[in-house]
Amino acid sequence: MRTTPADARTTEDVIDLLRAQHGRIRDLFDQVMNTEGEERTAAFRELVRLLAVHETAEEEIVHPMARRLPGGDGIVDDRLAEEREAKELLSELDGMDTEDPRFLKSIDKLRVDVLTHARAEERYEFDRLKDQFSPAQLKGFAAAVRAAEATAPTHPHPGTESATKNMLAGPMVAMVDRVRDMIRDARDKG
Repeated sequence: MRTTPADARTTEDVIDLLRAQHGRIRDLFDQVMNTEGEERTAAFRELVRLLAVHETAEEEIVHPMARRLPGGDGIVDDRLAEEREAKELLSELDGMDTEDPRFLKSIDKLRVDVLTHARAEERYEFDRLKDQFSPAQLKGFAAAVRAAEATAPTHPHPGTESATKNMLAGPMVAMVDRVRDMIRDARDKG
């Protein structure tokens, strides 16, 4: 049985890191679904950011590794299609008031889609990657994922579901997202 570290910040194995992030994503969906007002808005903002940076890192680092595996192209293509659909819905939600009556219905659909996607990644990609790469390689991939997340956009951008597109558009889009986040945070606190 595999164990999952409680904290994605401390693990040195890329698979454990991503599984821990999936756990945090599940927790944030629960917070968003079961809170109101400012607490819901704060949890949703954290969820948007985590999903955006997590998916970018997977697209830049994990999916290219998985493509090397037998049947990997089909597996990755399926995950990328799921990611694009999730980004489109997340993008719609990102501009919506969390108290809007349509918000909870849409966030619940996104939750089901994202958690189904995460289970497919864990089953079809992560387990196979864990078997194919050495602990040293998995440690190196974790460092690469963290580096990708540090410079990733903080909001969804449908249509950038590839390493190449993320590398080309990502830095500029990330800068714009991060400035937008700072302005919004300053406005909310002021």
